[in-house]
Amino acid sequence: MAKASDLAYETIRAMVLSGELSPGEQLSEETLAERCGVSRTPVRDALRRLEAELLVRKNESQRSFVADWSVDDVADAFELRAMMEGHAAKRAAERMTPQVLDDLRRINTKLCAAIQKRPGPDIAGFLEHNKQFHELILKAADSRRLTTLLSALIEQPVVWRTAQHYGAEAFNRSHNEHDDLLSAFARKDGPWAEAIMAGHIRRAFHVYADAHRGLASIEDAA
Repeated sequence: MAKASDLAYETIRAMVLSGELSPGEQLSEETLAERCGVSRTPVRDALRRLEAELLVRKNESQRSFVADWSVDDVADAFELRAMMEGHAAKRAAERMTPQVLDDLRRINTKLCAAIQKRPGPDIAGFLEHNKQFHELILKAADSRRLTTLLSALIEQPVVWRTAQHYGAEAFNRSHNEHDDLLSAFARKDGPWAEAIMAGHIRRAFHVYADAHRGLASIEDAA
């Protein structure tokens, strides 16, 4: 049962994060069971886990839906990310080792290659390397509490949706901000790393908010 539940959880979670299951879409246990190749019980367990991660919501009649976040919801999430990831970057800078710094540089190089891919950026590659970059910083921060609190926020669906609105300038700016973080880490300057990370997260929020409000035509915030 555990393996079936984990399979259902990973499959449904991937569909939510990728946008295959749209915000507000009702989730049928029977349909999901067919798509996951499991029975309905593991799907029910998976939906409970996803509800705890705020990826799924239930209405008063206990029907499950893909969570649809308002701009206010997203603002709260990004504000929390800015505070907590800023603190994580500070801790990581103070504990930085040459090996971790090299690993971060390698990931950022791969991220750069993804955004420079032609004829257009590899958004899936960008997201994967961006996720690895932030996760490694969190690991370097060496705080179980931060890891627990941030795990759901770093991979929320709005992160995926935000990247869909990035223009070339926004992709390059994200990569350059990672370079700035690497400079702070190389010098073990915690306050500098904290400030860069907080600004990095805040800018990402405004990309999402501007797109949500129909301002995505502005290249450096679209």
